[in-house]
This record gives sequence, C-alpha cells and structure tokens, in this order.
Amino acid sequence: MARSRLADFRKHKDDYFRDGANSPLDIDDIEDFEALDYFPENPALSFLLEIDTDAPGTHEVVPLDTSDGLVVEFARAGKIHFPVDGEEYTLTVLRDLDRGRFFLPFTDATTGTDTYDIGRYIDPQQNPDGHLIVDFNYAYNPYCAYGEGWSCPIPPAENALPVRIEAGEKRFGK
Repeated sequence: MARSRLADFRKHKDDYFRDGANSPLDIDDIEDFEALDYFPENPALSFLLEIDTDAPGTHEVVPLDTSDGLVVEFARAGKIHFPVDGEEYTLTVLRDLDRGRFFLPFTDATTGTDTYDIGRYIDPQQNPDGHLIVDFNYAYNPYCAYGEGWSCPIPPAENALPVRIEAGEKRFGK
C-alpha cells in the first residue's frame, strides 16, 4: 500500500532533522534521533476555508513576543472559522510582513502536555480561488522546541483554542 502524502512529508522531515546540515536539533540529540512523534493522521482536521478579510483588526500590525525576549511583527490577514467536534472555532491568520506568507500560530488544550509549551504553527496555503488550506495534520513545533539559539514567535492570546487539536507534531521528548 502506498504511503499518504502526509506520511511522505513526515518521513522527509524526520530525515532532514536527522541528516540535514541545518537541523534544528542540538548536536547531542541528532546522534540518537530516529523520528519526531506525531498524532495519527486526522482527516477531520483538514480544511479548505474562506478567510474573512473584513474582520475587525484585519491588516493591523500585530507584535508577537518571541521565546528569546524579542518582538516580531506580523499583519492580521483575517479570520478563519472551522468546526472541531461539532463546535465552531475561530483563529486569526497572520501574514509575514517581509514575504507575505500566511502564518497561523496557535495553542490548544494539548499545549504544554502532549504538545510544545508555547504552541504550534501552521503555514496555510492559498488556493487560486482565495480559500486557505488549513490542515492541522501539518501543525509543527517551532524550532525552539528542539534546540538552543532559536527565536520563536509566541502565539497571540486570540489564537488560544479551548479544544484539543489532536493532529500534527507532538512534544519533542528529551
């Protein structure tokens, strides 16, 4: 049976962490590294969503604190709305000021237990029709979860979900 696209992505990422010249892992962790820990693929947490660019605060610059005490700025691109376990939730999608890429930092009820303490990220992609692909199966830990010397934006309070998002990367075990 052929592997899924997500399984291929995860294998490639694990190979990069283990063998990549710019792996985010501390040198001591690379030696024993086999693979990252992931939640099982969850198709119910993969969405094609409209982005509400008329939401209040859209296009405002948002300063985000980082794990090393700095501040980085993003622009609010808009809001997305999606269901989890029959309830509707909302997150703010940000846009990188330099490259214009979408960025979705978030926390959820797994943060600090099953997943990294400061939260996780998704890099939504936009279809030609304007809809965003938001697949929580690709949620990843910031590099500061894996080693020293990284500066990682901390998700804003407006992107704290009260529900468990059991998809994507789990906490890196040391």
